[in-house]
Amino acid sequence: MKRLLPALFITLLAPVAHAGYFTERSDVRAFIAEVSSRQGIPAAELTAALDAATPLPRVIELVKPPADPGVRSWQRYRARFIDNTRIQGGLRFWREHQTALRAASARSGVPEEIIVALIGVETVYGRNTGNFSALSALATLAFDYPPRAPLFRRELEELFLLAREQGHAVESYKGSYAGALGYPQFLPSSIRRYAVGGDGDGRIDLRGSPQDAIFSVASFLAEHGWQRNGPIVLPARIADDDAARRLVDAGILPTLDGARLAAAGVRSALPADSAERVTFVDLATPGQGVEYWLGFRNFYVITRYNRSSFYAMVVNDLAATLSAARVGVRPGG
Repeated sequence: MKRLLPALFITLLAPVAHAGYFTERSDVRAFIAEVSSRQGIPAAELTAALDAATPLPRVIELVKPPADPGVRSWQRYRARFIDNTRIQGGLRFWREHQTALRAASARSGVPEEIIVALIGVETVYGRNTGNFSALSALATLAFDYPPRAPLFRRELEELFLLAREQGHAVESYKGSYAGALGYPQFLPSSIRRYAVGGDGDGRIDLRGSPQDAIFSVASFLAEHGWQRNGPIVLPARIADDDAARRLVDAGILPTLDGARLAAAGVRSALPADSAERVTFVDLATPGQGVEYWLGFRNFYVITRYNRSSFYAMVVNDLAATLSAARVGVRPGG
């Protein structure tokens, strides 16, 4: 006990770790001046918040691309999300929030199962929303992670604006290591642009209200061009690896029509004379070859949420799995 007392005394006298870390820096002071001038937020308010922010080296490690990414595997990636936890949790979430899902789908044209699947992929239906201080995480990435500093400085500014609009203390927001918030993991800019209320209380709370999250996910997809009753994907086959690579290299934006696909040797249910524009998707698994798919406009819209064809496909697959399981658990459903 005697040995502990000096250490405790020193701890009590020591200043709060990292206090003033950000506001002592010229780049942060310049940011404060710019945001204050542009948004009309008093510089003293911005300074006080950032003075209390804590650098979080862990978020830099988490946001960095892996040093050794290894070989990408579609089947391994898919197995992370199409599991019993997300299937059973998704069925329960769908059952508990059927009214909100039906209303959001009717308004937006986005199928209920896509909304459920996306929330399931993002946070396991609100279970894993993150507990990092959004202020500290975004400040760390904005000023200590140069590769993506412009993005995170914009999001830090958006967080201050969001806090003002919602009447919350900016330090009260908790989320992922990248500053994403709530059930759907929206960045502050997405909350301000796309989030909508769904529970009728006049507020938007993506962390505490699954109804708000449901309507906001539907709003995001609709605003990015979701086509009501439109297709998402079609399976495809192609024998020429070089031709397949050229089609994939055409990009994620749907630009390929039936004639170009037919000329490249693609076989699918899309007619050769179809003017429908698609993207050509390759899903590789080492030792198992490559799955090829045609992604329609709605597939592209899902990639606006996360710009990965693996991500869009796993949302599609989880949605299909939930729909099929739901028929099995609801007699006559």
